[in-house]
Amino acid sequence: MTSTNYLYFIVKTKPQSPELINAGQICYIKESIYNKKQSVRERSPSSAKLPVFLLGSLSSLDYDIEVSNMDTLSAQEAELLQALPKDEERLTWFREREALQTALGLTPGTPVIVEEGGEKLRGIIRYIGPITETPLDLISGKFFGIELQGQDRGNGPTDGSYRNTTFFPCEKYSGIFAAFSRVRPAVPSSLSPSVPKHSAQTEAEGLNVGDRVTYFIDEKCRHGMVLYLQGDSVKISTDKDESGKRGGEVEVPLHEVVKGEVPAEPESMVVDSPPEEPDTEDLYTDLSVNSVVEVTLGDRNSYGIIRWIGTPLGRQEIMAGLELEEDKGVSDGTIFSERFFSCPNKRALFVKLQSCRPDSRFQSASADPCKKMPKLEETERETEHSAGKLETVPPISTEQVKHILIGRMKGIQGHCNSCYMDAALFSLFSCSSVLDSMLFKSTEPQDAPIQRTLLQDIVNPLRSKGFVEGRHIMKLRQQLQKHGYSHSFTTDEKDPEEFLTVIMHHILALDPLLKLSTGGKVQESYCYQIFLDQNRLLLPTVQQLLEHSFHTAALKLAEAPSCLILQMPRFGKKFKMFDKIIPSLELDITDLLCEGPQQCILCGDLAELECSDCFKESLFSHTGFKIFCGKCSTQVHSHPQRRSHQPTALDIPKAYLASSKTHTLIRDKLELFAVLCIETSHYVSFIKHGPNSNDWIFFDSMADRQGESDGFNIPEVHACPEVGTYLEMSIAELANQVPRDMKGVAKRLFCDAYMYLYQSPSMCLYR
Repeated sequence: MTSTNYLYFIVKTKPQSPELINAGQICYIKESIYNKKQSVRERSPSSAKLPVFLLGSLSSLDYDIEVSNMDTLSAQEAELLQALPKDEERLTWFREREALQTALGLTPGTPVIVEEGGEKLRGIIRYIGPITETPLDLISGKFFGIELQGQDRGNGPTDGSYRNTTFFPCEKYSGIFAAFSRVRPAVPSSLSPSVPKHSAQTEAEGLNVGDRVTYFIDEKCRHGMVLYLQGDSVKISTDKDESGKRGGEVEVPLHEVVKGEVPAEPESMVVDSPPEEPDTEDLYTDLSVNSVVEVTLGDRNSYGIIRWIGTPLGRQEIMAGLELEEDKGVSDGTIFSERFFSCPNKRALFVKLQSCRPDSRFQSASADPCKKMPKLEETERETEHSAGKLETVPPISTEQVKHILIGRMKGIQGHCNSCYMDAALFSLFSCSSVLDSMLFKSTEPQDAPIQRTLLQDIVNPLRSKGFVEGRHIMKLRQQLQKHGYSHSFTTDEKDPEEFLTVIMHHILALDPLLKLSTGGKVQESYCYQIFLDQNRLLLPTVQQLLEHSFHTAALKLAEAPSCLILQMPRFGKKFKMFDKIIPSLELDITDLLCEGPQQCILCGDLAELECSDCFKESLFSHTGFKIFCGKCSTQVHSHPQRRSHQPTALDIPKAYLASSKTHTLIRDKLELFAVLCIETSHYVSFIKHGPNSNDWIFFDSMADRQGESDGFNIPEVHACPEVGTYLEMSIAELANQVPRDMKGVAKRLFCDAYMYLYQSPSMCLYR
């Protein structure tokens, strides 16, 4: 027996008896019993009664209720209404038929606005269905499980679970279960109450409100924009009517309308008067719903997405309803007490359509940001004229970060598996100059275009405007693929170290960043992969991991590097060796150098000996190589358990030993400036941009998305001061932190680190 064996009703008026039945309650009856009562209903339709059960009631009794007191429901409608807690609320929303129909059309993956705690939050539907068990295979209340997106993450009550059952996975406090009355589509569609319903024929034609169309009147070709569709006709806002007047409206049969702008035939374009001056108001008439635009407000530009186009009551101009990126608007999608679309409060702004311009951050000739990426030949021609002197833009300082970098549509825009490259380039160049030499060094003629693309199209715009279009990253990928290093650079995801090695070594021929000494030989590299033969560390720091890896491989640094790129120990990209790794804000490499004076770890005097056996002893700290002066080494190794140890002599410069002066040892340290993290094959990055503990920002090149397969990614950079709070905790406190409970994005830094980037403060340009 299933729910399809039952028929459902809602009580629309409270019956005189029984008293416990209220208007708004949902009841049901077996279809077989309903059919048996058919003859009774036909004989006396006004007084006929049905023996129905109350849905959700613990009672097994049926109640005779007059048919005239009830309205029929589909099983799907009953599921939605049953999720509402109060009878009167249920009846109110039943009468809002359009809202009910809208909810029936929602599917998983739909972007929505959900009301929670008096606020309107943006999210995506991840689950639709019941969240409680139901007896007898009857229906239960149908809820929408929504994962909050963007800045609204962290404002929900759940992580996708209810009463110890997980219905969809998401971050803690980023999930909501809501009845349909609190959920609206984020983008109005043919399902939305505020948009007229399309006929089947209209849908077949593929027209939507806001589309640019060509229509024909008196065999003349004209252009305009769809205002609404009804039956077999289309209401169009005309560019110019028969008399040359702008902004009129005309109703045209559907078969006379073609989507898009079809050029008029030359022979039909009869000119009876001198040619008119170009009409600048026509420049942006191809803007439509979901176009990304900018408008000038006061002395600055604001950016947003067109959510509605039309002519509100009392206005003659064509207006655009914008959802702004920032709280610079005036409402939540209403104007003149009428709702045209839904968005967070203070994000909606209604302006004349002609006041909108395509978003200049895309620097595209088309108003549609979802257009196909240009071919390599087209993008190379764009920068041929600038092949001369290379412009210099310094990295973004701590004081500039908030103004230039923070916000949506900031950073590097991701496109087609580019997150590995986006995160790597943002980490290296946004706030650091340690590798700027690769942007200006002399190169082979065939490699110069790649260097120009890197500097002029990526690094300079990132540092001056805080934003790089995805097409420029695609251009770089196309150039790398054209050079033959990989046939899949433009399509597949790669590892950051693979990309960095190609561009630093093979393309720009940068001197190796790392010189390692082992067995008297020097090896060169651009990155260092940390390996551990045995894991004695539970909650390691980066300093400990590097030292243990060097000890395992018997390595030393031949010289202090200007930039040190460290890959964390992993078993492939999916399996981590450690649940958490503590970032070392400073990396002390003094004891890792093969030459130079070092201090005894016990007394601080000049060290002469190093003991590899003592490094493994649990008696000593897990941090630092075990080096001693002669006196301390004798004392340490006088213990019976350490008499078998064999300390080795350190390589101390002869001039240092011959000097009678007392020297103050200066330790060599590198500072952390970026961390790349990976989770489920997606790379993001953290930047340490200043000296304070809370000077951290987080970058995701694909933080959000506009549109589906033909849409585009929205990159985002935001401050994450919570990282500094955790770094100030003791080891014991950090060990007790549950990753899912860590605030903000801190969990990703501590648990998902893939690559650490360190720099020598004395070797950075512009400092």
